[in-house]
Amino acid sequence: MKVNTKNLISISEANQNFSRVARLVDENGPVVILKNNTPRYLLIEFDAAEQEQTCSDEDLLDLSSRLIEKNRKAYEVLAK
Repeated sequence: MKVNTKNLISISEANQNFSRVARLVDENGPVVILKNNTPRYLLIEFDAAEQEQTCSDEDLLDLSSRLIEKNRKAYEVLAK
């Protein structure tokens, strides 16, 4: 996930002006909320969160192929 560096907000600012933070998400994408100058929270649109949790069939097949190739010897031993 890409986050715009202009979308870094302190937790106190987010607390005092949440509607501004929500508007930033709508206009520019995910907002990182900082606590003690450290990224602590991520505010994103709900639809974007659902998309982040799913992957395409091609991505899943590619991952499976890489894992099978990486662990081929173990699979061969188990197959005996």
